[in-house]
Amino acid sequence: MEKRLPLALLLSFLIIVAWSTFGPKPPPGTSTLPDQVDAGAAQEQSAGPSREARELVAERQAAESEEELTYLFDTGAGRGLFGRFTNRGARLLSLKLGDFSLDRELPEEDRDDSARWVELLSTIEGAEGATGSLVWAGDSSSSAMLTEPLEEALWNSRELAGGGIEFSYAPGTGMLFKKRILPGAGAFQLRLELELENTAAADMPGLAQFTLTPAEVVRPIGEERFYQEPQTIAAWRGSSGEIDVETAVQKEGGSDLRGALAAPRGGRLSFAGVHNKFFALLFSPADEEVERNILGVGYRRVQDEGWLFEHPGQEDEAWKYVVCDVSLQLDVPPLGGSKTWAFDLYAGPKRRTTLAAIDEELLELLDEDVGMFSSIANIITAILGFYYGLLGNWGWAIILMTFTVRVLLFPLNRRFQTAMARYAKKMKRVQPMIDEVKEKHKNNPKRLREEQSRIMQEEGAIPPLGGCLPMFLQFPIFIGLFQALRVDFNLRHEPFILWMRDLSMPDQLAHINFNTYLPFIGTIEYLNILPLLMICLWIAQHKVMPQPENSGPDQERMKKMMMGMQVFFAFLFYSYASGLALYMITSSSIAIFETVVIKKVWPIDDSEMEKKKPGRFMQRVAAMQKEQLRRAKDEGKRKKQQKKKHR
Repeated sequence: MEKRLPLALLLSFLIIVAWSTFGPKPPPGTSTLPDQVDAGAAQEQSAGPSREARELVAERQAAESEEELTYLFDTGAGRGLFGRFTNRGARLLSLKLGDFSLDRELPEEDRDDSARWVELLSTIEGAEGATGSLVWAGDSSSSAMLTEPLEEALWNSRELAGGGIEFSYAPGTGMLFKKRILPGAGAFQLRLELELENTAAADMPGLAQFTLTPAEVVRPIGEERFYQEPQTIAAWRGSSGEIDVETAVQKEGGSDLRGALAAPRGGRLSFAGVHNKFFALLFSPADEEVERNILGVGYRRVQDEGWLFEHPGQEDEAWKYVVCDVSLQLDVPPLGGSKTWAFDLYAGPKRRTTLAAIDEELLELLDEDVGMFSSIANIITAILGFYYGLLGNWGWAIILMTFTVRVLLFPLNRRFQTAMARYAKKMKRVQPMIDEVKEKHKNNPKRLREEQSRIMQEEGAIPPLGGCLPMFLQFPIFIGLFQALRVDFNLRHEPFILWMRDLSMPDQLAHINFNTYLPFIGTIEYLNILPLLMICLWIAQHKVMPQPENSGPDQERMKKMMMGMQVFFAFLFYSYASGLALYMITSSSIAIFETVVIKKVWPIDDSEMEKKKPGRFMQRVAAMQKEQLRRAKDEGKRKKQQKKKHR
């Protein structure tokens, strides 16, 4: 029995060796471990990377040093957008518009020089260091994901094969942050993508709040005291589709440093951003799902520390910029997952045709610039564009547009002038009767008012209400023209004739740099001819206007005050856009021609019309006045009787 045991063991060993050598092999990918071990491995594989791999990904991934990089975004038309970035916070330091130059007249060979391009976004030294745009910053609810502020971290950067730049940063918490700036769908457009990837964080909150700053420093470009720039704007889309716009403008002083551009109840963000007189950086969610991640929009004022260093003691004036901040609430992806949010950026001119081609809602920016008379301004701008299409010169287009407006208003003006002339002639006839009543009842003011009212009513000497309609119509038209011409991008760098090379700026015949030491005027840097011509025409227009006969001292004082106001406003508009001055000069010239020539060829009919039988309304008014007079007389008699009784 003992001899058979070694033999059995030997045979068993030979069978195992033969089976392992010549037996069937297991299929590839299967495990030869026990079932429990194989199931555990499968569970670990389905959960994501292995424990060792997760620990490796959870390590901090950041650049070793700060560096700057530049990139020219090809937007499909023109010279594109030229951006300068830093990996410190993945900030956009500068963004230049290749299709627009700073110079009025730039030779063709210099148009590709980026140093001559308009810089829409730039950077300054603020109270918290260098500023930057497209900054992605964390909030208290996202602190568990971070070991240092996102806006201060050193991000890794790389150019993408399909175009654009990607920044990435892993703080070592198991989360990976990515920011991509890509060419957009059309001219002056970019696409911004924010991505969160959960590589090794199993216990992150479901939601986290962040702040995104689309544009931090937009420099003024209009050089005009009457238009405050830069400005922030937020346009909210209501539940019924209406657009509600909130703005905040740059202003001096350290008060009101931050606030909210509040949304209406249930409103979704249409766009937000910062703009100056002619250019804008506008930010909008790419789709409705991203709209839900936007909690609100706010403004924040920034002090230019570099400017303050050069101008000590002028702290209030150093608050030169206003910033747009967007509050985001993002869904934190689960372990092993990632999520991306896309936003559209517009960096370009405030030109109606360009904005309308992208999204009609962006036109709210232009309407907000013009104000409450935007509908009138849009009609005037359309007329202006029509004449420019015929003539190819915006200056002549302004002249023809002004002539068109005056012709359209001529029938109303004529009616107003006729009504006022008839009223003046009637008052000239009635005035002796009124003077007689004044002398008779000079010691009884109440009776004097009653008698004057009776005479005016009997003689029909009532100021023409309908005749004042042209004045009310001309006011919104003038304001609409004023606002449209001051912000119309089409006038930028557009010449007229002779020395007038830019209709969006004063005509600037010569550089004089003359200090007047006067408020509202200060130093006159250039000699502008158009405002001086405008003063002369206003005075001439005032001189040729019909003057009332036998005007008293009150009328003389009023005439002098009106003359002084005209001169004051002319000097106030001394540094205004020459396009607006051209409109005022044309309008005054037409008014003078109308007074001197047309009224002589076609005199105004000031003959008194036959007294018409008053209508029902006027009859009721007359009856009410008679009743009031009767009651007043009865009350007077009653008081006299009471006095007699007391005696």
